[in-house]
Amino acid sequence: MAKRDYYEVLGIAKTASDDEIKKAYRKLAMKYHPDRNPDNAEAEEKFKECAEAYEVLSDSEKRSMYDRMGHNAFEGGMGGGGFGGGFSAEDIFSQFGDIFGGAFGGGGRGQQRARRGSDLRYVMELTLEEAVKGVKKTITFTAPAPCDACDGKGSKNPNDVETCKTCHGAGQVRMQQGFFSVQQTCSTCRGQGKIIKNPCNKCHGSGVSDRQQTLEVTIPAGVDNGDRVRLTGKGEAIRDGQSGDLYVEVVVREHDIFQRDGADLYMDVPVSIADAALGKELEIPTLDGRVSLKVPEGTQTGKMFRLRGKGVKPVRSSMQGDLLCRIVVETPVNLTSRQRELLKELQATMESDDNKSSPKKKSFFDRLFD
Repeated sequence: MAKRDYYEVLGIAKTASDDEIKKAYRKLAMKYHPDRNPDNAEAEEKFKECAEAYEVLSDSEKRSMYDRMGHNAFEGGMGGGGFGGGFSAEDIFSQFGDIFGGAFGGGGRGQQRARRGSDLRYVMELTLEEAVKGVKKTITFTAPAPCDACDGKGSKNPNDVETCKTCHGAGQVRMQQGFFSVQQTCSTCRGQGKIIKNPCNKCHGSGVSDRQQTLEVTIPAGVDNGDRVRLTGKGEAIRDGQSGDLYVEVVVREHDIFQRDGADLYMDVPVSIADAALGKELEIPTLDGRVSLKVPEGTQTGKMFRLRGKGVKPVRSSMQGDLLCRIVVETPVNLTSRQRELLKELQATMESDDNKSSPKKKSFFDRLFD
């Protein structure tokens, strides 16, 4: 029997939006779902048909292929994962839990996933040097850990822990509400799947207790603000489940000299008027020691000099950044009488040279007068 057009199956136009496709499928799936049509083979086939249509049209790539080639695009199975006849109605419905939120039986698979504790965060403050070069740090924190009195079992005697008779260890029970079959958390064991008859005196049956823990953390070279180091299984512990992870988040303190921007470092280099005017070779600091910086004659404030390879190698890159030095020409203060006298002489000679020694000043006032 020839397959019907998928757009016809869902009762939508070929220009339908993703939201319109989802609404159309939801309406039809609820109409033909086997829970609402028990022992109705025709309804089950229609349910499979609309589910197949939705699986194609809700995927932009498959929809594009279908629009170009029709059903021929999926001969031999829809992309290797179609409805080749081996699916039950419940199997199909489980693929669309995002629409129905587990209202029907399809949510059962997700309930079989292992329980897991929450992830935790620890904020670690580093100096710029520690962040750039890497460091090992010891941290101490308090978090839920397996109870040492009952070894995380919730009871000292293993015989006092038994499988819940209501949900048979699943932690979920299925309730029939009219046409709908709804899964809910078991109220007897509260989703644990087990009942503890004689709870541990220390953890009261939870299997965990707050404990101070000390760990050594290796911070890789090149980390920056907001980077995180994950310590697997060092987060919140839970009974009969997997512990969460601990994320150590880096915060880098401000530096007295350097500012970091990605792989590059920036710094201000104060220079006297005389050194800026006459030129001078300066010795400046880096994170690895000291280097020489040649300031040419006539250097103006704000001039930027780049020292290649004197920056940071980020943790996710093999490229070394640069050190950028911004010249800041200082105006002298606390002058002696002799210094004032010399500056006045300099001032007089500079005014008499028709501002040749201050071209920017001359240009500024020329524009102002114009």
